[in-house]
Amino acid sequence: MRAKPEYRDRDETEVAVLDALADRRDEGMTVFELRSRTEENIDRIEDALAALKADGLIEVEDNGERTVILPGEGVVGESLPDEDESILDQIRKLLPL
Repeated sequence: MRAKPEYRDRDETEVAVLDALADRRDEGMTVFELRSRTEENIDRIEDALAALKADGLIEVEDNGERTVILPGEGVVGESLPDEDESILDQIRKLLPL
């Protein structure tokens, strides 16, 4: 999964964070998981998280044991089709045959 196209013109680190969160949109990620996934330094990730939070593109949940970051509603785009899947295969999935 990836962030929607309208969010892809942001800072490179912000887009990397959104894409990482899109892959785990249900369970979210910790800051350390984001760091390992985006391969950015912690300062850049903190700046990206602050900007994304200010724009309402991420949500932060603290369940007592750990703090996780989730993508905001409407930030994640549709899943990309399999590269091996032909256009006909994609159409067959859509039509009740």
